[in-house]
Amino acid sequence: MKPMDFESAREQFPALRDKVFLDAACVSLAPRAATEAIQEFLTMALECPARSSTLHHIAMDEMRSRARPAAARLIHAREDEIALVESTTHGLSLAAQAIPLGTGDRVLLSDLEFIEVATPWLQMRERGIAIDLVPNRDGVVRPEDIAERMTPRTRVLAISSVQWSNGYRSDLGSLGALCRERGIWLVVDAIQQLGAFPLDVQATPVDILVCGGHKWLNAPFGCGILYIRSERMPELRPPMAGYLSVEMPRGWGEYFQTPSISPVGDFKFFHDAKRFETGGTANYGGAIGLAASIELIHALGTAKIAEHICQLTDHLIAGLRTLSVEQVTPPQPEHRSGIVTFSAGSAANNCALMERLLDQKILVSVRYTSNVGGVRVSCHFYNNLDDLDRLLNALESCRSPRA
Repeated sequence: MKPMDFESAREQFPALRDKVFLDAACVSLAPRAATEAIQEFLTMALECPARSSTLHHIAMDEMRSRARPAAARLIHAREDEIALVESTTHGLSLAAQAIPLGTGDRVLLSDLEFIEVATPWLQMRERGIAIDLVPNRDGVVRPEDIAERMTPRTRVLAISSVQWSNGYRSDLGSLGALCRERGIWLVVDAIQQLGAFPLDVQATPVDILVCGGHKWLNAPFGCGILYIRSERMPELRPPMAGYLSVEMPRGWGEYFQTPSISPVGDFKFFHDAKRFETGGTANYGGAIGLAASIELIHALGTAKIAEHICQLTDHLIAGLRTLSVEQVTPPQPEHRSGIVTFSAGSAANNCALMERLLDQKILVSVRYTSNVGGVRVSCHFYNNLDDLDRLLNALESCRSPRA
């Protein structure tokens, strides 16, 4: 895809014609590029233009595989470090099953996390795995607080790079150094960051990173990415295997036509991240849409997207200061993201305010974790200052007094 400016990118999202969409942190809009790519795939599936159904199947596999290099480029990873997964849930569950843990081992979490960051580890309690919770301080997850709660049995730190309820962006550099020093797995949920703010796994090493496609990557089609740092791959136990987990130098078409094949043989499994995929027929449409959505991000440039989003959030925060609301999002620039959360008082007030905004086709959410949250606004690359002025004008006219 050719380089693109933000005005042109906005045209990729026709839903913006009749609404102010400020909720990518919930589920984003899909761009035309993604839906058109999926339509092309559906037409192929409808017509089977290949000579045989075997070649047809292989062509679908190749179309799906385009998402891996696009995702690798996004986080400066190697393509063989990327697996395609169904969602963040799927990827985190794979990580929990693959990391070698035993009875008495401990997993560290922040109390700001979205429930899904916790549930894979909660399920492992029946295996004797324990969970330690680090309390936030005014919506901030401090590395020193995490360090204080690490024990000799701590094996995993699972954390979101951006917290979903208030937009706090974690200091992954400090956390990565801390985990490497203590031999702890760093598992990162990056779903509220990738697509909005850059993340370079070469500059900021993490062990495992997971990101569903349906939020800031703008691909709400049931496909996301799982990154595994190559140096740590041999330590993991792949929890599943299918025939596409197996190396097949001759090609599957030729293999299936060989009379002597057997379901049991001396097969060689992949040793890269693909081993963590289902190994069977996958979500072709989802991966094709994800690849197209990520290519749109590349066409804009991740650094330019982050700069644009910062301009939007600066404008929003300045406007909120003139209103009778409390800024919940921590103010430090290095911890900012595309999420700005504010509160008009009680949860009831915030929900009532959200409903008034929705009545005006201004889409925002109300989210809380551990009593941190409020009205959550997501500023993405397809938004502009007019969107935020419409929000601010609506808040001025419809805000309710504090409880």
